[in-house]
Amino acid sequence: MEYETVDLDEESGSVLILDQTKLPGKAEMIKLRTAKEIWDAIYLLKVRGAPAIGVAAAFGIYVLARRTAQKETDFDSFYNSFKKQKEYLDSARPTAVNLSWALNRMDQVCRQAHAEGKSVAQIVDRLGREAREIKEEDIRVCRAIGENGLSLLKPGDGILTHCNAGQLATCRYGTATAPIYLGQERGYHFHVFADETRPLLQGARLTAYELYSSGVDVTLICDNMSAMVMKNGWVNAVFVGCDRVAANGDTANKIGTSVVATVAKRYGVPFYVCAPTSTIDLDTPAGNEIKIEQRPGREVTEMWYKEPMAPQGIKVFNPAFDVTDHELITAIITEHGIARAPFWKSLAEMKNVTV
Repeated sequence: MEYETVDLDEESGSVLILDQTKLPGKAEMIKLRTAKEIWDAIYLLKVRGAPAIGVAAAFGIYVLARRTAQKETDFDSFYNSFKKQKEYLDSARPTAVNLSWALNRMDQVCRQAHAEGKSVAQIVDRLGREAREIKEEDIRVCRAIGENGLSLLKPGDGILTHCNAGQLATCRYGTATAPIYLGQERGYHFHVFADETRPLLQGARLTAYELYSSGVDVTLICDNMSAMVMKNGWVNAVFVGCDRVAANGDTANKIGTSVVATVAKRYGVPFYVCAPTSTIDLDTPAGNEIKIEQRPGREVTEMWYKEPMAPQGIKVFNPAFDVTDHELITAIITEHGIARAPFWKSLAEMKNVTV
């Protein structure tokens, strides 16, 4: 885990990412230079996890703006290209709010610098500083989420997590795994159960990989085993990440999260969602208004098999995310504190905290 999930190579004018589609078999850093390469990397899950997607998008639009500025020194022409590239990158994945959040933040910086009379070259320089700040913020935010999450745990606890909301989904610490990493540093000796997370196996390929590599006591389980480990009393808390939080506290996370939340409710296990405030979308009143990304059927029928494991031509329903009802959520852990019901009030307060 000495690799950076997302980084910037100023010399070559490219975004550097750890290609997560190659894990756990191979740790490979790749360079993204063009808008198509950046879009593909986000859509094809070479970089994934809401915070990491946001950082990659910020670095990406900066790299593209720097290249545009070499040809377009007039602001109107430069900004026209900037807007097209921003909209193109924003179309890569619809559910994770951090993608549009980061791109809109970069757009605001661009327009503000122009309003201040800055040249195109100066605007590009400011965009670079903002992109680097978004990455540094992510690291600070994840650590703060970890501290807040750790306050809900005690040494020796069993923790279950779904998908990958770890270091690989962020720039460091992760969101749902941040309390685990901080506890590891402080001798808490947690035991973690990682759901494999069908159909893309982020829990098996990524969460199990990074926790095991870091010396955490982790056990991999199939998704349909979560009820058994909870019923056995082996799980004291569930920690998951999320890609979007609606104003009422409904959360969109990797498909299967709502199942885990329902099971946790049945067995009285606290269910915590770890969410940077950048994922809180107060403009979306409830989860039924969150657009859910639909993925190709081959991810279910053949992606991980030598031979297809379903009848040829079978219909496949493959949503990337589901929505967990706020009534199933014990608390939402942010960098500014822990939000509890009524979420419409506590989330608005968290969102409006200034630092």
